[in-house]
Amino acid sequence: MRRRSNGDLESDLAENYADDVVLLSSEGVHHGHDGVRLLATILGSYVSSADYHYQQLLVEGEVGMLQWSASGAGVRIHDGADSYVVRGGLIVAQTIHYSTRPTDDTSN
Repeated sequence: MRRRSNGDLESDLAENYADDVVLLSSEGVHHGHDGVRLLATILGSYVSSADYHYQQLLVEGEVGMLQWSASGAGVRIHDGADSYVVRGGLIVAQTIHYSTRPTDDTSN
């Protein structure tokens, strides 16, 4: 999380992601480091790496879940939730969920 918060995607990939990682999101199924890059670019179009707030990280064995929120120029994400499967110290699978809302949206 520290590397990603600092905008260092490539070091995050090298240190934390398996080459054949599988990613599931509303954008579809993606594979490998290129899949991570694509999904990070899409998310980055809404918020920068410095705009995240991590609420909770849960870990049990190989499985982890991160609950997060973020805000950017005119956009906020209040329901970010990523889950991870980690084997041999590398993320081998990840699910990603978030929805964006305009910052002036007062609905829940």
